[in-house]
Amino acid sequence: MTQYYLGIMVAISSFLLFYAILQLTLLSDKRLNKRMNYYLFKNSDKLDKRKFNLVLHIQLYKQRVRARLSKKKSRKLEQLLRRSGVPLTTEEFILFRWILTALAASFLYLIFGKILMVYIGACFGYFFPIMWLKKKEKKRIQKFNDGLADMISTVVGSLRAGFSFPQALKTVVEESDDPIRTEIGHVLREMQYGSSLEDALNELYERMPSEDLELMIQAILIQRQVGGNLATVLDKIVLTIRDRTKIQRQITTLTAQGRLSGIVIGLLPIILAFVLYVIEPEYIGTLFTSAIGMALLGAGLVSGFIGFVLIRKVTTIEV
Repeated sequence: MTQYYLGIMVAISSFLLFYAILQLTLLSDKRLNKRMNYYLFKNSDKLDKRKFNLVLHIQLYKQRVRARLSKKKSRKLEQLLRRSGVPLTTEEFILFRWILTALAASFLYLIFGKILMVYIGACFGYFFPIMWLKKKEKKRIQKFNDGLADMISTVVGSLRAGFSFPQALKTVVEESDDPIRTEIGHVLREMQYGSSLEDALNELYERMPSEDLELMIQAILIQRQVGGNLATVLDKIVLTIRDRTKIQRQITTLTAQGRLSGIVIGLLPIILAFVLYVIEPEYIGTLFTSAIGMALLGAGLVSGFIGFVLIRKVTTIEV
């Protein structure tokens, strides 16, 4: 019972420490802008030197992190953040990732008191944010694709009512939900700032990579070059998208059992080994100490990974 209460206290303390660090780092830009506006437009006391130095050091740290990142890696991470809809910069995400790594490793070590838990917690804290971002990105793109047919139908109705294409996009912003409303609103803002329609649509495709969206963009750009009835072309594209979505959902339903089998094959050995280690560390510890055990462990990991990949390949059918 004492360990139970100790674990709860450690969890609460870790959460409060984590939240305090995030408040000081991720929200530092807002605090800095607020203080600058306050002292620029109001006559008041002088800025507290200690708080100003803290904000200044945080900004300098962000600049150093940004400079150390390679351009390719930084751009890839920035693109992932934009596609997932997370309002963080690359340096803020990296700082969040390392803080979570340290806290997860410390928390598991305090709970279980075993050095192996430090490595497990560190791996969890380091890889979980990227996995969460990729899952959020996939979910957001899927939500965009699910509403793409309705968005094009709204554009077609607006064009047939006599609106121009930018006015039709504005109608989409007024009637749609996120993420379509956010992304189309971004396209309109880029056009207002001087970007061409082609550049704005290509930027939209870079943020939302979708075959259906690419088909719509190519149809719009070709129509602007050669002419024709855009509403009729987009109407045909809507029918194609709906038929493709229907077939894709049927395939997803038919392959659900195979995909679940792949997940079970991949996770069952890891979960079973973790449970045995917690229950009886000496029983499974032979695998990590003897040469034969390490060889069997490596062969099992490789075999399980190959089985998981093969099942994913078999159950993944592109439409």
